[in-house]
Amino acid sequence: MDDNFGLSAEEFRIQAVYSDETRQFRSPVEPTAADWVNVRIRVGRGTVSAVFLCTNEREYLMEEAKTQGAFSYFQATLPPTAEEITYYFRLQCGEAVGYYTKYGFFSEYKHEGEFRIFRDYRTPDWAKGAVMYQIYPDRFANGDVSNDVKTNEYIYLKQKTEQVTDWNSLPAASDINRFYGGDLQGVLNKLDYLAELGVEVLYFNPLFVSPSNHKYDTQDYWHIDPHFGKIVRESGSVLAADAKTNETASLYASRTTADENLAASDALFAELIQQAHARGMRVILDGVFNHCGAFHKWLDREGLYKGKLRGAYRHADSPYHDYFYWNADGTYEGWWGYENHPKLNVEGCAALREELLAIARRWVSPPFDADGWRLDVAADLGKTEEFNHAFWRMFRTAVKSVSSDKLILAEHYGDAAPWLTGNQWDSIMNYDAFMEPVTWFLTGVSKHSTEKREDMYNNADVFWGTMSYQMGKLPSQAISVAMNQLSNHDHSRFLTRTNRQIGRVETEGSAAADANVEKAVLREAVLLQMTWNGAPTVYYGDEAGVTGWTDPDNRRTYPWGREDMELIAFHKAAISLRKEYPVLRHGSLKQLYGAYGVLAYGRFDEKEKILVALNNTEEIRTVSIPVWQIGVQAEGTLQNCLMTNRDGFTVFGFSYPVRNGNVLLSLPPKSAMAVREI
Repeated sequence: MDDNFGLSAEEFRIQAVYSDETRQFRSPVEPTAADWVNVRIRVGRGTVSAVFLCTNEREYLMEEAKTQGAFSYFQATLPPTAEEITYYFRLQCGEAVGYYTKYGFFSEYKHEGEFRIFRDYRTPDWAKGAVMYQIYPDRFANGDVSNDVKTNEYIYLKQKTEQVTDWNSLPAASDINRFYGGDLQGVLNKLDYLAELGVEVLYFNPLFVSPSNHKYDTQDYWHIDPHFGKIVRESGSVLAADAKTNETASLYASRTTADENLAASDALFAELIQQAHARGMRVILDGVFNHCGAFHKWLDREGLYKGKLRGAYRHADSPYHDYFYWNADGTYEGWWGYENHPKLNVEGCAALREELLAIARRWVSPPFDADGWRLDVAADLGKTEEFNHAFWRMFRTAVKSVSSDKLILAEHYGDAAPWLTGNQWDSIMNYDAFMEPVTWFLTGVSKHSTEKREDMYNNADVFWGTMSYQMGKLPSQAISVAMNQLSNHDHSRFLTRTNRQIGRVETEGSAAADANVEKAVLREAVLLQMTWNGAPTVYYGDEAGVTGWTDPDNRRTYPWGREDMELIAFHKAAISLRKEYPVLRHGSLKQLYGAYGVLAYGRFDEKEKILVALNNTEEIRTVSIPVWQIGVQAEGTLQNCLMTNRDGFTVFGFSYPVRNGNVLLSLPPKSAMAVREI
């Protein structure tokens, strides 16, 4: 055996070096202030004369802990402290010196990419690497037609509501007032399907009382919308043809404000959570606390709560007046100027803060026991950054006081580091370090399908550079539970992005979102998603072949009876792969190869080694991949776990010999594979 695998001494010295923040190289991974922390690094056997762990406080000479195969492992132990610690490694080889950070090996220290230890920052174990499934309730399944929003039931954004009776019809370009009837009973009816798919966590778009189909404009945070729940008592009628306001929307008022309907809907949600838990699935709610809706009972602009409470819109002496920001002319302030989204005065009103924190506790406590929150536009809450951080510290304390096992995820674009220190959010929807780089590499269009960049398409250097940089900004606790999505309710469907076209439904039409899509590229993306660090999150219907431009076209109904069964079978196989091999949840991830249209990386720990490779070009690509870097034996065998190309997918057969630490793979066009050491 060639100890250097055919490499020069310098190449071997550099490529053998590795450390990260997984349990292989740091323990405990989530230390308390009272813990000693053991930090390790791997180097090429016989390549260094000394290794130093360099913290923001001092340097530690590391001891050689063991030698295994081609590698030596060095370690040092850091003492207990309540302070954040940053560190990097300095390696000496005779007169030569090298430095290792999250961004790799360098000949000089660049003062960036340091590893970080946050004390007392723990994320729920059940969420680490869990397979999530996002449900947009109105479009998933209609299990109870008696609660459907009726045509002309009320006016929303100057348009009367429309009950869509054809489940298979497509969203309109202006879809905000159209309702398909999906509800919680529909989800209950499909729980077995979701369990068979392999889903471990259900993430719901907002469920609370609201007049829109998306429900990001809350009317009542304290109750589930009866249009999603149960309507056991109703009175009144739909609006007359000439009605211009909701003053006479008596049917809507009775449906959404009657205590019996609210109680029955809350009880149905509690049952859904109980049934999900019985199948081993967790449930996450969507919380919109930066703003509410103009229909909200605290404001009651529409007069739906007359005789029940004094809303701030009509009553200057309302107990809820200070819940909102008021302009000099007596109008309320809208978030980003949107009249339909009154900005909540969380920063200036202690009573509102306490109510929101009580709401946060309510839904994660019995009888509901939801397992966490996803927070909408979380960085916008309040008027100052200082208060924003203060509120989310209060929110975390409130939610975690019920159970430390509750999860807190936030919607955020840009650098989330200030919120990810252990006392605010657990993690984020992972746009910067997952959805965007994956989308650009595999499709060359933006996540909205509104921009095309040929220079980004199949650009492995940009992919690896972006992933390294963006993941390097996230603590390991956050990475492990980050919501890794290909699609969601705010962006175009990934399958549509595979046609590499730009457009929106109002300009291109719905049919253009279906044209020339590449299911093989979606399968590449799914295999990458299910083998990457974090919590892979499937947007309802992606697994069944649903397409669509960005909203509202991305909110098409789930195609029950018209599913792409091959895609569903592939999702089951990819999810099963993730569950079968714990290394895909908890192991290290190392870049192994990058070229135009081709990526390869390894997931590894002391027990398991899995190689993932994909070819997004139109040609067969034969590549030699240095699997010795993830600890694969120099002369061994890799065996296929899951392979996809334009012809379909397979989970059987195909063995690949490892020679001198490298494996030679012939990758068909638009293919991806996961292989493991046997």
